[in-house]
Order: sequence, then structure tokens, then C-alpha cells
Amino acid sequence: MINFSKLSLAVILGAALVVSSSSVFAQIYGSKHDMSVTGTGQSASTATDEICVYCHTPHGSDIAAPAPLWNRFLNTSVSYQRYSALGTATLDGDEAPVGSVSLACLSCHDGAQAMDAVINAPGSGGYTATGAVIGGGVGTTMTGTPIPMLGTDLRDDHPISIQYAGGACQGTLADCAPSGASSGDPDFNTAQYASINSNPQWWVDTGTTGANVREKTDMILYARSDYNTATGTGPAVECGSCHDPHNASTFSSS
Repeated sequence: MINFSKLSLAVILGAALVVSSSSVFAQIYGSKHDMSVTGTGQSASTATDEICVYCHTPHGSDIAAPAPLWNRFLNTSVSYQRYSALGTATLDGDEAPVGSVSLACLSCHDGAQAMDAVINAPGSGGYTATGAVIGGGVGTTMTGTPIPMLGTDLRDDHPISIQYAGGACQGTLADCAPSGASSGDPDFNTAQYASINSNPQWWVDTGTTGANVREKTDMILYARSDYNTATGTGPAVECGSCHDPHNASTFSSS
């Protein structure tokens, strides 16, 4: 006999997932991150009208990538020139190697890899571990220097993979108020902390719903433990701290 309570729950949960994914899809459709033929930005390929495939795949994703179900090959051998190379005295945070979610963003925005080169192309038989162009061909790389095609010279771009608040929150697995920290830059806002799936997470609350509630509109910080000199784990500013490819809306943090 069918357990209707469990069946009903499964239907409800399934519907919730459909609504959630539909909401994300709706925010990308027609945006600059819609690289299909329907997008308003640079079209990556005319071989498919799928939207999510340029970044994500339901099967065969790169499990080492710093983004969920990532469908692109991340080349960790690319060498970047950093903002720190300018030698400015206002840079008071330690850097980590260009990585985390920033590396996922740069897989398109540094122009070194075709935007339509994916691991798992639409349809059957389209899996290539190191990535291949959808529909074959040469592939389309991003254009428009210095924005949106940043290139590998990041000296004219906001620092990424760098400590938040000059390292004021380094090694502190708790909410962190830089104004009261013994080191770092006291002019930064408080970083909220939570352990999610045993992973340290920080964010700067934007005041939409209150403290200790991480939400889409907050400024997300990314845990790094591979800084050049600093030890321990601490929050870092990455591309995704200010840019959300799934939402064209902006936020302000007071």
C-alpha cells in the first residue's frame, strides 16, 4: 500500500525544488549571464538554447571546483598579476593564491578559455573531462577589455582572494567586529559567522532580516586558509562577495 503521507511530502519537496530552480532561472534569463541565444550579453554559442549549462551540470561535474556542480575545467596554472603588485600602502590584508569562487568567475572573465567550453555538453555523449566546445568548433572567448574581459592582469581590479578587514577576523571562528579587534583594519563592518555543514562561513549582514541570518543579499565572504603568511582560517573577499551571477540586483552595506 502506498504511504500517502510520504508521497505527499515528496511531491511538496519536489515542487519546492522546481519553484526554487525556476526562480534562479528566471533571474538569469535574458541577463548578461544568459550566454545562450536569448541573452542580452555576449552569446557564447548558437549550438544550444540552454542557459545553466555554461556553468553547471546535473552529472559529471568537477567535484574539486569551488562552485556547485561546476561544468567548466578550471585551469589552476594561469598566472595573474595582482593588485598588490602596485605596492600601494593602503593594501593591508594578506593575499591567498587566486582561487575559491573567483577562479570559477575568471574561467570566463580572464579570456583564457572559451565561454562555451564545458565538461558535460547538452545531449548524450558530450562528456569531456578537460572541457570541449559545445557543438564543436573553435569556441567563443569573452571580449571587451578591460570590462567585462578582465584578462590576466588584475592590477586595475579590486583585490580578490584577500583577507577581509586586513586580517582582523583571521583565526576567529565567531562573529568578528574589526573595530574591537587587536589587529587589522577597524573601519570594516562586523563579519557574521556560522558553521554550515561543518564549514566556517562568514558574511557581512546588510540588515534585510537581521544578524546571524545569511541571505542572498548579504555580502558573502569566503573561508581561506592558504594565505601567503597568515595562519589559520579566515574570511576573504572574492569576486562572489560583490557579484551574484544569479541576480542582477545590487546591495549596499551600511
